[in-house]
Amino acid sequence: MKIEQKLADMGLVLPAPIKVPEGVVLPFSFVRVRGNRAYIAGHAAQNPDGSIATPFGKVGADITVEQGYTVAKLVGLSILGSLKRELGDLDRVTAWLRLFGMVNCTPDFRHHPAVINGCSDLIIALYGAEIGAHARSAVGMYSLPFGIAVEIEAEVEIAP
Repeated sequence: MKIEQKLADMGLVLPAPIKVPEGVVLPFSFVRVRGNRAYIAGHAAQNPDGSIATPFGKVGADITVEQGYTVAKLVGLSILGSLKRELGDLDRVTAWLRLFGMVNCTPDFRHHPAVINGCSDLIIALYGAEIGAHARSAVGMYSLPFGIAVEIEAEVEIAP
């Protein structure tokens, strides 16, 4: 399995390291490897240059479910970019264990799973059902950092 080749075949590009807004300090690791696990901090959607991708705002008011799905897919690419930088090879991932998806949404919004499917569908398309299947939560939030629409964290099992 060659994940990077699959990404290229799908016309997808991993983003550069995140460019945070001026004055923002992030005193943590985006990926923390411990034993055969990699713990992935919450990620935002990114453009290929590493800047935070739009649209910003609340799903259900400013952003449609379909736009939210696309944002979640970009968050998946952001996670994969951080994993690539930390692990050196995305093929080292032997199992996707968990995704925790947060949707910046209106109080009455009820389609959180449909939004986070953007990330889940990407992971399963790249890794297949055996490795890509994962436990998952999709929850609504009153706000997210910088006004982003979706934030996702993850946990994967890795080979040495």
